[in-house]
Amino acid sequence: MARVRVGVNGYGVIGKRVSDAVALQKDMKLVGVSDVVADYRIQVAAKKGYPIYASLGEAADEMREGGVEVAGTLDDLLEKVDVVVDCTPAGIGAKNKALYEKAGVKAIFQGGEKHELVEASFVAQCNYREALGKDFLRVVSCNTTGLCRVLGAIHRAHGIERARAVLLRRAVDPWESHKGGIINTVVPETHVPSHQGPDVQTVMPELDIVTMAAKGPYNLSHIHFAVVELKKQAKIETVIKTLAEAPRILLIRAADGLQGLNSVIELMRDLGRPRADLWEVAVWQDIASVKEDEFYLVYQVHNEAIVVPENIDAIRAATELERDAMRSIRKTNEALGIVK
Repeated sequence: MARVRVGVNGYGVIGKRVSDAVALQKDMKLVGVSDVVADYRIQVAAKKGYPIYASLGEAADEMREGGVEVAGTLDDLLEKVDVVVDCTPAGIGAKNKALYEKAGVKAIFQGGEKHELVEASFVAQCNYREALGKDFLRVVSCNTTGLCRVLGAIHRAHGIERARAVLLRRAVDPWESHKGGIINTVVPETHVPSHQGPDVQTVMPELDIVTMAAKGPYNLSHIHFAVVELKKQAKIETVIKTLAEAPRILLIRAADGLQGLNSVIELMRDLGRPRADLWEVAVWQDIASVKEDEFYLVYQVHNEAIVVPENIDAIRAATELERDAMRSIRKTNEALGIVK
């Protein structure tokens, strides 16, 4: 089987997860990862046998001094790959685009970059076909991915007249909690819509959606509260069945003890998920309800993990390794262990 050669630039929260996911795919080869530091994350990558490259030439010596064997620079890595997944901090990817163009490699960017940087913003179940063969794709942010998965499934099956959602975001990623974060408060975003609504429309331009957002003093993922007006009335059982059949949506119940963000992450630990990752959107089945033509739901979005399978599917779409969305989704899910 022909395998696409993949490099990952940036080995942080998303980069390390994408690297592991690429390494699990039968039709991909992880050629190497690049970064600018030699901290514990890069040291773990080296122990896994991932070739390490310096994203900046001047960082190579410091990385070697930190005990990391450096195989070369980012330019060297780009000579060996078909596609690079840019997982660098927001804004850095835009600066890197010229390097990828010069090297003649395709690139997958993350949601921190602007839609205008790329040829298409991407969620696998929503617009896979649009992404086929594109040189530059952007996997949208964690919150936007969650919105697109849930609302996209409902919209295709029942039609959405309008959607309104309130997002409570985690204050800081767990790994950098020591650097700061709010405590004993909730901080609302000062504009409506929050950026996630317009971002959804880069993937689903026809959807009437408005979002509001705030961040709270916790770091175990995000939670969304959505009110969806359907184009025609539907029974709650019908809508729940739609979500149950959609890819990467996990139905959970508070009645089973899954009463908060923490218990769902604990469930992922008990299931043996790497890093306790929740790749799916977790929708509370016993909270979901319908009144006339309005559907109400609450669901959890794991900011550290949800976009990882989307990056894998984006690689397949960009390289046309797989032209069918559901076949790519199934391959990714099987490799990661995503099951209903």
